[in-house]
Amino acid sequence: MAEMDHNRPVAIQVSGVKKMYRLGQIGGGSLQADLQSWWAKVRGKEDPNAKIGEEQRSNGETFMALNGIDLTIYQGEAVGIIGSNGAGKSTLLKLLSKVTAPTKGEIDIYGRIASMLEVGTGFNLEMTGRENVYLNGAILGMTKSEIDAKMEEIIDFSEVREFIDTPVKRYSSGMFVKLAFSVAAHLDSEIMIMDEVLAVGDMAFQKKCLNKMRDAAKQDGRTVLYVSHNMNTIRQLCDRCIVLDKGKVVFEGNVDEAIGIYLGANKELCTHFDYDESFHNNKNRKQQLWIDSLDILEKDAPIYNIGDRVNFRIHYIVYDFLPEVAFRFEIGSSNGVRVGTVLSANAISFEKDEVGYIDISIDTIHIVPGKYIVDMVAYDFDSNGNEQVLDGIYPGFSIEIQEKVDRNNPLIWLPQYWGFVRFENAKLEKIL
Repeated sequence: MAEMDHNRPVAIQVSGVKKMYRLGQIGGGSLQADLQSWWAKVRGKEDPNAKIGEEQRSNGETFMALNGIDLTIYQGEAVGIIGSNGAGKSTLLKLLSKVTAPTKGEIDIYGRIASMLEVGTGFNLEMTGRENVYLNGAILGMTKSEIDAKMEEIIDFSEVREFIDTPVKRYSSGMFVKLAFSVAAHLDSEIMIMDEVLAVGDMAFQKKCLNKMRDAAKQDGRTVLYVSHNMNTIRQLCDRCIVLDKGKVVFEGNVDEAIGIYLGANKELCTHFDYDESFHNNKNRKQQLWIDSLDILEKDAPIYNIGDRVNFRIHYIVYDFLPEVAFRFEIGSSNGVRVGTVLSANAISFEKDEVGYIDISIDTIHIVPGKYIVDMVAYDFDSNGNEQVLDGIYPGFSIEIQEKVDRNNPLIWLPQYWGFVRFENAKLEKIL
């Protein structure tokens, strides 16, 4: 990864920035929720709409989303911002995009910003795709002739040419993302700010977007800020990385080090995990299933020899009838490289308001020695066969795989050269 070059011009300067929100006043999402919160406060009861874990940075009736942020981003850098849900990532991007203002501190921005914080940011739902391209260009200060010159390139990249003159309120979420990214990537701006909305698009388009952002930074000299829970994309795109935790910067620098800190690679291995709001990656979805906690069974510490089975138990809470739920367990190395995925061999059904446990066993026969992070996803499929994520835990739990002592084969496995999967040894047969 590239070193930070202090001789380059500054693109963004953040000094002592704090952002405080008031709790229990507004923002319940509906009049009913706000009235519920107000009535609970009058009676001295717990707010029924308060988020789990929200008290961590609350002070009386306020919540400190960012608590003293100092950052310098240089022109032409691609900088990743990572952290658990609720760490302050989206709040920081909203401040930089001028969606909201800081409570305290200063933000100096040197250049025009194109941002994509969530699906449909800056779009008028009643206007067509083409009209929204002109609208976004005008917001950036571009003339009609300048936008005209970019229009064909934007439409080609977006893959929605057939619907470019259709009102965007009729777009699917994937179409929305494709056009929104294409607009942000092609209109003239010095700074691109991207939240993890690319997860909505298909894999081929995600790859195309990453290549475009990489080219924007490396070839065009644009500054890119990128938030994602996908550590592989952070590693592919970013020159350096910032880790946020509870509204503060806890690390800033090398990408691999940042990923290790975020994934907890340097934390002590344990056998019990409680998952508060910050672990769940299911925002903007109806809450139907909640993975509450996990226990690793039959172990005082999750350290295994190659070939051992990892046995663990998930505690779950279900809110709706779910006839067919499957699980997958995504295994990553301590520096964020995806090693492989274990799929459940069968689906199971849940009744409404059910609470219980699921026992699971994973084989380690082909995983090479090292520390690993296991993420968990519960999902089902809609009537069209599309996957629907019910709950996702990132990171889920940590394990360590050790090499069995073999005095006849003292080979030290080097994953950086040979990979993280070791296949069965090949038999050699000499023929004369």
